[in-house]
Amino acid sequence: MSALEKAIRYSKKIGIDECEIVNVKKNITTVRITDSEIVEIKQNFDENFGIRLIHGKKIASIQTTNEESISDAITKGMKSIKNLKPRKFWNELPERKEFQQLEGIFDKKIKHISGSKAADIAQNMINNSENDKIDTITGSLNLVYENFELSNSNGLNFNNEATYVSGIINAESEQSTLPVSGIGHACGRTLSKFSSEQIGADAKNMCINSINPKKINSNTFSIIFDSYSVGELLSFVIASNFNFKTFKEKKSCFSNNFKEKISNEEFNLTDDPHIPEGIGTKSVDSEGIRTKKNTLIKKGIFTNVFSNLYDSFKEGKKESSGNGIRMGSPMGNSAEPIPISAPHNLIVTPGNSTQEDMIKDIKHGLLIGRLWYTYAVNPIKGDFSCTARSGIQIIENGEIVAPGKSVRIVHNLPKLLNNITDIGSDQRRVIQWASLPSITPSIKVENISVNSI
Repeated sequence: MSALEKAIRYSKKIGIDECEIVNVKKNITTVRITDSEIVEIKQNFDENFGIRLIHGKKIASIQTTNEESISDAITKGMKSIKNLKPRKFWNELPERKEFQQLEGIFDKKIKHISGSKAADIAQNMINNSENDKIDTITGSLNLVYENFELSNSNGLNFNNEATYVSGIINAESEQSTLPVSGIGHACGRTLSKFSSEQIGADAKNMCINSINPKKINSNTFSIIFDSYSVGELLSFVIASNFNFKTFKEKKSCFSNNFKEKISNEEFNLTDDPHIPEGIGTKSVDSEGIRTKKNTLIKKGIFTNVFSNLYDSFKEGKKESSGNGIRMGSPMGNSAEPIPISAPHNLIVTPGNSTQEDMIKDIKHGLLIGRLWYTYAVNPIKGDFSCTARSGIQIIENGEIVAPGKSVRIVHNLPKLLNNITDIGSDQRRVIQWASLPSITPSIKVENISVNSI
């Protein structure tokens, strides 16, 4: 009998209404790069248990790393429940069901990868970053094998193996009027679709093309946000507005615009948990609900939100959208007892334009490769702030004329979405550190005010 079966059986024995337990086992291989060389190769194994107890519509949570202490933890959790407030809206945990197997989420090579093989991949990232104009290369490579198991007292049991890979290189140069840098990044679920060469090449090219940047005077520009920058906006500015809880509490800047136009009609935003190689791809969410494709914006119209069980029940819904997430680091799941609501893979539908096509149509603009410090200033109105520090190119009369120095952008999300004038064909997988995975192309936006730093 497994640890999860014992936990469910014990919870029933002591009379608990409902019990949910997750077990997450992870093998994490991390290669760290500093001063243009590999400085650390670390392989860790972690195992954690997360338990949610529901009794008399009161909800308690426990977490432990010790399988032998699960019964004691459940007993203590049961004792603590009497001091909690009942959640009268709570319905019940999901029942047993059959689950589909998805392609492109597991790779035996990652599961059994050696430290030396991981080092070879990281070294390839370094080699493709090197150039006489680049002084320092830093970065990391993470390879994760995960076994996720979920059981509850309503008969549900789900077990899934998954793998993840993510690499990032930051190339820096001081052979310039001031220090500049470039970033290269790739992520996925299998090594066959992961390009360490591209990571290095992207970092090198962005850095070299940023040497001797020119000051950008405060003004209004047409801006092309590269895929990595769009991923930053999706994660830290856009996604939360489609969280059902945020929407119902009138804290979304689109709370009063459901089924209305909120963006350019060419803009489509979807949460797709079934796409191969997506970092968030899964057939079942962290609560045992079948995942499904969920269109948030369709032809510019706000069409849907995402939620977990708790938030759905609280607002009178009988089921969630399958977006209960226990977000793990550096990727995958955790054993957090209480899941949050989050999208799986945010996908912007690509257009037909190349970046070169977009540039040709701009008289006065910027190409921005990377954003930093991106956050909502006034979430209810949609105001946000971000800083462009890397990979900035100045565009004049349809041509890139020079690299640009750092600028700050303080803008408004509804205005940004409605001022999209072109969407690129260069769709890429993107994930910022400890953030939401996305798959997005470049996007061109008009009338953005920037401030010189």
